[in-house]
Amino acid sequence: MSRKIVLRPLALIALGLVAVWLPLAAQDAPSVAEAAKRARQQKQDSAKPVKVITNDEIPSAPSPAPAPAQAASPAAQGAAPAVAGSPAGADAASAEAKKSTEEAAGDEAKKKADIEALQKQIHDLEHDINIQKGGISLDENTYYSDPNRPRNTDQKDKIDREKQDLQRMESDLQDLKSKLESLGVEIPVKPPKPPESITSNAPPQS
Repeated sequence: MSRKIVLRPLALIALGLVAVWLPLAAQDAPSVAEAAKRARQQKQDSAKPVKVITNDEIPSAPSPAPAPAQAASPAAQGAAPAVAGSPAGADAASAEAKKSTEEAAGDEAKKKADIEALQKQIHDLEHDINIQKGGISLDENTYYSDPNRPRNTDQKDKIDREKQDLQRMESDLQDLKSKLESLGVEIPVKPPKPPESITSNAPPQS
């Protein structure tokens, strides 16, 4: 009798434990299966090789499109030389030839005018030199015929100034002749002219 009383509470405890364990086992079964599935998936993922991307596999940036060529300006197009044989080329050649002819004629006319001017200057200066020589000759005759010439210093100074002027005039004449020769004109050698006779207005010596 007492044995039955003891076994009955134990049976009740056992039933209670089974009732508690069954729901827990039902909950743990899916968790264990899910954990095993995740472990297998992670193992497969780790077995796959990792792809390494190199610089050659990276696409390069597209190169910029070339800038469009600038169209030639109208001024540059108009500056193109005229084709030989064309009407424009013939007109340009004719105008250039005419310009050259006019320049040559102008240069020749200027050269002729320069020659004529130099010849006139030479002629006039030669005349002045001849008169200067005549004046010097007259003053020297007057000076040397004066018995009081040692005291006549004014006359001597005048003769010296005239001779200096004569030297300057002869130097200028030589320069003019050199310019004339540089223009291609040959200057003939002329015999020297006698000094111009100049009448003295000095009173006769007593």
